[in-house]
Amino acid sequence: MRRSPCSRRTNLSRVSGLQPNPSFSDTVHDVDSLIPRLGLALAIGLLVGLERGWRERETPDGGRTAGIRTYSIAGLLGGIVAALAVSLSAPSVLIAGFLGFTAVFAWYKARESIHDQNYSVTDVVAGLSVFALGALAVVGDHRAAAAAGTALATVLASRDLLHGLLKRISWIELRSALVLAVMTAIILPLLPNRAIDPWGGFNPQQVWLFTVLTAAISFLGYIAVRAFGTTRGVLVSGLAGAVISSTAVTLALARSAKTGANQWPLAGAATLAATVSLIRVTAIVAIVAPSVLGVVGLAILAAIGGFTLCGILFLSRHAISGEATQPPRNPFELGPLALFAGLFAVVSTVSAAFSVGSSSGMVATSAVSGMFDVDVAVLSALRLIGQQATVEAVGHAVLLALTTNALGRLSVAIVAGPVRFWLPLAGATAMAGVLGLVAFVTLPHFEWLGMPGVLGN
Repeated sequence: MRRSPCSRRTNLSRVSGLQPNPSFSDTVHDVDSLIPRLGLALAIGLLVGLERGWRERETPDGGRTAGIRTYSIAGLLGGIVAALAVSLSAPSVLIAGFLGFTAVFAWYKARESIHDQNYSVTDVVAGLSVFALGALAVVGDHRAAAAAGTALATVLASRDLLHGLLKRISWIELRSALVLAVMTAIILPLLPNRAIDPWGGFNPQQVWLFTVLTAAISFLGYIAVRAFGTTRGVLVSGLAGAVISSTAVTLALARSAKTGANQWPLAGAATLAATVSLIRVTAIVAIVAPSVLGVVGLAILAAIGGFTLCGILFLSRHAISGEATQPPRNPFELGPLALFAGLFAVVSTVSAAFSVGSSSGMVATSAVSGMFDVDVAVLSALRLIGQQATVEAVGHAVLLALTTNALGRLSVAIVAGPVRFWLPLAGATAMAGVLGLVAFVTLPHFEWLGMPGVLGN
């Protein structure tokens, strides 16, 4: 019995693995549907061909296998062959077309490689990718094809940057990037996305998501410092280290001040490290729950202004001398990561338990945990929005966590450093606290109109 065109198209999808857009596969002969997709296939090849042609622009005509025209035609060819395969309900057309293109293209590239004594296979892989993306643009998701084509051209154009990065990157940094990839792409999807405690506070996937988020922010700061070579000097190392832990920076600077070094610039570096800590927390709030910025944004901004003004004033008292003994610590040590995740899980569970029916328990928990780790305290509070706490209550918890964290830093400075170091820091902390309190009390809170963030509305 003769099969209908619909059944043949279904069979094509099943056999070839293609997933044609139903609206397009039903109108494959419709010029209005086909031409834009063929145009996209051509554009993908043109984009890759621009990059490949520019890189070999000094090569005389006929001296290379493929350039801007060949890659453009390869993308268009992939789209045409895919359209024929769908129209004829014959997946073998697409398979044969791809194999034929591969054989011809690889043969010419092999001859060129023998002549040039070049063992790179990048052009071959790029050509096959262009053909495949051209086919995807016609019979598959055209948005995915466009995004993949752009990504392909970007990777090809980043050869010098990527090769230079490989020469400069250390094994510890490479391991950290791999750990981040495993944490994000493997571990995160496997964790249950539901609360497993009676109070609804411990959601394993959310806990791990915030752990990855905090570690990624620290890692990006570390990489930025390494990339620009700014690991020397007390000020630069202090600001870079504050991306990871302002308390640890304060402790290191206090020990340096105790050895007899000039205390004013050290106090200034510690004060600016506190500024970086506030900016880091603000970034976390903006990403996770931007609605809280309407409550705490102006107060934090006023505190940042106070810390910054005092830090600049302290630094102007005397020039910084000497260099940092060590670059900022790599944030991807597995021990601290596990400790962060465990502490976050405990604080989240305790906060949820104490917040049942009242937000005062959450505020008290944030105050205590903020003294040890402000990121843990802030993230634990943010995740309760819309569950056990209002945006206003979470904003109070965030501000209290920042306050106790500042007092914790000051306590470390008093214990580890001389009076001439911690006294200016105490003055700066008091000034920032007063400015933040005045802004919080006198200035109106506003409705944040940004994106809902990780936690949603």
